[in-house]
Formats: sequence, structure tokens, C-alpha cells
Amino acid sequence: MKIKRKLYTRGSSYETTIPKPLLFSLDSDKKHNVIFEYDPEKKKWYIEFEEGEE
Repeated sequence: MKIKRKLYTRGSSYETTIPKPLLFSLDSDKKHNVIFEYDPEKKKWYIEFEEGEE
């Protein structure tokens, strides 16, 4: 199962439930999507970031 959400700013904060330390490696001047992927065998969620369309 995958869930894909856009990551965007609203004022001085980001609209997402992603902890801020995970976002330090991203370029804040670019748009990004957040992909939540669940592995049912390991029963764990994984988070990936991809660059969004400008």
C-alpha cells in the first residue's frame, strides 16, 4: 500500500505530519511529494520524498 501526499508550506510551517528533522536534507525552495509505503510483512511504514512539479 502506498499513500502519496504533497509537501507544501503554509506561512512559516509545512503542511504535513512529517517530523521537521526528516526535512533537513530537502531543498525548501522546491516542491516535494511525500510517499508513505507500508510493508505488511515487516509491519512497518516507510517514508520517501520525491521532487514535485514546479
